[in-house]
Amino acid sequence: MYDRDGQPLNKRLNARLRSEREVDELIGLCKGVLADGVVNQAEAEFLARWLSLNRETADRWPATVLFNRIGAMLADGQLDKDEERELLALLIEVTGGDASRLDAHSLSTGLPINDPVPEVVIPDKQFCFTGKFLSGPRAFCCAEIEKRSGVVTDGIGVDLDFLVVGLVGSRDWKHSSFGRKIEKAVHYREMGHRLAIIAEEHFLGALAKDQRRGVI
Repeated sequence: MYDRDGQPLNKRLNARLRSEREVDELIGLCKGVLADGVVNQAEAEFLARWLSLNRETADRWPATVLFNRIGAMLADGQLDKDEERELLALLIEVTGGDASRLDAHSLSTGLPINDPVPEVVIPDKQFCFTGKFLSGPRAFCCAEIEKRSGVVTDGIGVDLDFLVVGLVGSRDWKHSSFGRKIEKAVHYREMGHRLAIIAEEHFLGALAKDQRRGVI
């Protein structure tokens, strides 16, 4: 059902459609920033302002990654050269997927992600990380698990609960150095062990839930 202006009467549907349009707009803005092959402080501040003004979208992938990373880079009021290179690489990765559906599935074609994805519970669960992460260095991911009373392991074993796969470059996982971990995890999963393979997006979703509940 639609109103006289052609907008859905269902408020939840209307909000979802608006958020999807804003994500598309964000991807377009990122592509515009990348047009000259460099990123400067003014452009980073522009993206930060846009994300701040569109907080509903800032809670969706990939805006949630950009909001946190750009905010951290600008925390001291200065985007240094290393941060410029880091942000440039991040924007290239973000815009490299399908701009209309930038999510775990579009960025990780062919990955054996659990479907449906199980609820990601962190306390007392064992996690292993593989690949490169849009959300930050692996040390960040490990720290988020440990401060929530989870356990981080380096290898794949029968006691592992979640293998979290970073989305950067994951299209070529079968030919990459971290493909062996994924293949081993698939083997354990097929043997009936509780191990679940999840994408970075789902891991970040669990962190966001904790923040909304005030756990962390």
